[in-house]
Amino acid sequence: MAKFDPVGQAQLILARLMEGGQEDDDTCRELDRLTKLLDEDFANKDKKQSICEVIDDVCVDTIFGYLDMRQPDSVRYHATLTASSYLKAATDKANDALKKFFFDRVERGTYDDYIVAFCVAASMFPIAPDITANMFLSEGFLPSLDPLMRRKWKSRKVETACLEMLNTASMNVQCRGAILKYCADWLEEVVDQDPDELAKAVYTADPEVHVSEGSIALRKHSQSVRNLAAVILAKLRVGTLKFPSVAVPSSAQQTTAEGFEGSRIQPATTSIEDLSKMFGTMLLKDPETTKRYSVEGLAYATIQPTVKEEIAKNQELLKTLVKILNEAPPKSPLTYGALSIFMNLTQYRPTQTEEEKKMTQLKAYANAAGKLAQPNPLNDDQHVSERCKRVFEAGLVPVLVTHSRHGSVASLSLIVSIISALSANTGSRGQLSQQGAVNLLIAAWTALPESETQARRTAAQALARILISTNPALVFGGTRARPQNSAIRPLISILPTDPAAEMRDLLPTFEALMALTNLASTDDDTRTTIIRTAWPVVEEQQLSSNNMVSKAAVELICNLVQSIEGVALYAADNPQAANRLHILLALADAEDEGTRSAAGGALASLTAYDAIVLGILKRNRGVEVVLGLCKEGSEDLRHRGVFVLYNMVACEGEAGEKARKEVRDKNGVEILKECAKLSRRSEVVEVTVQALKVLLDQKD
Repeated sequence: MAKFDPVGQAQLILARLMEGGQEDDDTCRELDRLTKLLDEDFANKDKKQSICEVIDDVCVDTIFGYLDMRQPDSVRYHATLTASSYLKAATDKANDALKKFFFDRVERGTYDDYIVAFCVAASMFPIAPDITANMFLSEGFLPSLDPLMRRKWKSRKVETACLEMLNTASMNVQCRGAILKYCADWLEEVVDQDPDELAKAVYTADPEVHVSEGSIALRKHSQSVRNLAAVILAKLRVGTLKFPSVAVPSSAQQTTAEGFEGSRIQPATTSIEDLSKMFGTMLLKDPETTKRYSVEGLAYATIQPTVKEEIAKNQELLKTLVKILNEAPPKSPLTYGALSIFMNLTQYRPTQTEEEKKMTQLKAYANAAGKLAQPNPLNDDQHVSERCKRVFEAGLVPVLVTHSRHGSVASLSLIVSIISALSANTGSRGQLSQQGAVNLLIAAWTALPESETQARRTAAQALARILISTNPALVFGGTRARPQNSAIRPLISILPTDPAAEMRDLLPTFEALMALTNLASTDDDTRTTIIRTAWPVVEEQQLSSNNMVSKAAVELICNLVQSIEGVALYAADNPQAANRLHILLALADAEDEGTRSAAGGALASLTAYDAIVLGILKRNRGVEVVLGLCKEGSEDLRHRGVFVLYNMVACEGEAGEKARKEVRDKNGVEILKECAKLSRRSEVVEVTVQALKVLLDQKD
């Protein structure tokens, strides 16, 4: 059997690619084979000869030539993968080949050479940003574009290829500054040109002249070209502003853009608001042909609060964006761009403590040279809540559910953030659940890698919010619903505070405890699962210094002790169980009324067992704490107290005898009589009378 020769195989593939004339599918297959060989070559450190040694300048020209915009999209996609693998496998040799290819084409200066050079630069920017940025910023290159783009007789394809290159380059802060310096003026001219006015003027001069869109003779730019120029301007505007962390469709650096070579750039005339109106108008007029660039442009424009408000109030535009997202392919730039828009519309400002607010104000004061900058009121919770409501009403959630099943990690993180923002409105939580948000969040928490800590915490907290406000039986009762216990692990994951956060945020802990309490109200299987997977953390939270967290933990415990496994934690004959009971009694005497109520409810369930009654009697002041509940001003608390006391005195055997004696010794009869006089609810009076009857009738 002949030995496989990767170098020979690569030469055959390259020969077929250079020959051309194949069907597109055959070309894609050949490119894929070459990509596979390059990847294997990179991975094989013991190879005798690298296939990169046989890839000469002609081969490089062939590979990069398939990145030409005049090639079918499928071919360009596969060629991009091949070029990426070549750059990885050949390293420095490939970088030199890329630079040589680019500058040779630019130096030749024909329209065909310009087109392919610009297309290659645009394709390689995301793959090799450093080397491509160096090419882009090389001396004399950007100034040379001005006469090219302003030339009277010019090529629309050159214009489009150049703008595509500028669009990808504007992701880089240095390139963005250079574009502002050398290209902003003619970008403005492209965007500001009114094709209708131009056509009218020509028609007035000669009614026989027919002007088609993108006419070269009249230097009339097509709408897609104007949109692409507008996207670049939008990125330049964003690059010159300081703004908080938001979703943008790439790894664009969010820094204030300084001028190229140190000089400060002066802003161009077209505002981000003007650009956003242009994008929105185009989407409403012709969404199919303009959506690619318009969506990308709006993803940047919606960083501005004024733009957010305008888009959110345009229900027709919101529904168009939802439709575009619904039809966008999974893991595509269009999907990420549309998700970025909705993310920006719904994002709340981070919650800050008073100390953090003061520090932010001081920094703003210092940066503003003595002027205290105020947060934009359009970003306050009231405005964001209203925007979330409008986005929700546009029918976004079912589309997010569909995209979450096949999305990338980046898209899934955006989807989780959007659902989290929508869940902040309590009135929407029931509908969120009905539309599949619970299943989405559980699946997202499971699918996201552990390295995506913040996204997973966001998914778990959004899940907690929805489960606080909805009936678990309705959420998990459908035939297509996930098992109820599948929600427990995500909720447990946010019980401890985020170790990476600078300031401790207890809200996720509180909301998770509340959601678990709601789940634990359903059945023993759920209660047992929570106990087995989360008991140490729950037990720790009941001693929290925050009253709300402590109360929520005790309320959860109150539901957990409805199961035998929960009772065993307090009734077992060991020091740990005794200590737990001691803590529960202490919490029944806490300052916070809600905590006392929850602890009293737990004791009401536990005292049905003799071991618990004996445990209370062993504790110093155990009976006094229970009698203290009977003397509370709140009827709910008195109800819990007399119920616990009745369980204790009505107990049979040794436990009952000891309980009745100690209650009498602690003036329990008089306390119960006073409780009966104060109470108005029949169930409280009834239990109090039964307890009194037992104490007065029994002769121990």
